[in-house]
Amino acid sequence: MGKSILVVDDTRSMRKMVAAVLQKAGYTVEEAGDGDEALEKAKARVFDLVVTDQNMPRMDGVTLVRSLRALADYDGVAIIVLSTETGTDLKAKGREAGATGWMAKPFDPEKMLAIVRQFVD
Repeated sequence: MGKSILVVDDTRSMRKMVAAVLQKAGYTVEEAGDGDEALEKAKARVFDLVVTDQNMPRMDGVTLVRSLRALADYDGVAIIVLSTETGTDLKAKGREAGATGWMAKPFDPEKMLAIVRQFVD
């Protein structure tokens, strides 16, 4: 079985687009519509990588990163925030929470795959 990636975004079309790029590259992808749903899925199984949006209802991306890092199984798992927000302050908060990287939307599929491969291949 290929490496597993959890894709978290409250916008269904964005989630499907990211998932399609990753699946085409051979990764197993599971989706979550917000941080709460993602955290529940992450507690049920360990993913090799998490790609999360920042702005979501119920739990934003930085809070999700912090929550995942609190789980022992996610200590060494790469977490990438994919967001329209690219402000220095927010990126710093993401790093402090434990985010491995930050990508801007709209994303370039090849660039995303290059980043993903750095962490899971």
